[in-house]
Amino acid sequence: EETIVMKQRPELSQDSWRWRELDRGKPVRTFEVNLVSGAATASKLEKGEMKRWSDTLDVEPGNTFAGFGFTMAAKALRERLVKGEAVELKGVGFTPQPKLVTVALSYNGRDTVRMSGRAIPAEHYVVHPKIPAVAKLFVKVPDAHIWLTTPPAGFLRYEGALAEPSDALIRIDLLP
Repeated sequence: EETIVMKQRPELSQDSWRWRELDRGKPVRTFEVNLVSGAATASKLEKGEMKRWSDTLDVEPGNTFAGFGFTMAAKALRERLVKGEAVELKGVGFTPQPKLVTVALSYNGRDTVRMSGRAIPAEHYVVHPKIPAVAKLFVKVPDAHIWLTTPPAGFLRYEGALAEPSDALIRIDLLP
């Protein structure tokens, strides 16, 4: 279950993000960040025990996103991205400890996405985490891919890690 709070005016900004995983109604993992204050918490069931982490991240309102917030950022920055600009943003991730990382959001061209027996014209965007060389030795963070419908832009598909960088890569489609 993912919950986000976004503001569209005066500029796009994300206020909060929460991701919660349950198994038979019991919490397995919860990641949460307040993108106004920077307060971030995580809890994860490990070997039958719930472990917890927290930190205060140096967020930049209107420039820091998490989860589905990147889809909204791609939509808002579409004009700049389509012209070839790669926009640097901040991203909140969990390993499971809360982390703040610089990401490059870029346009990867037009695609045709096959979905529900149809071929849908789409625009492909990439969220590329810029991980310091030393950290790359310990953690592999895959790129996330977002496809939006051609203007007017709307969510079509997401491919990336489920929650933590080590999770399986998943696909979320607008249509079944």
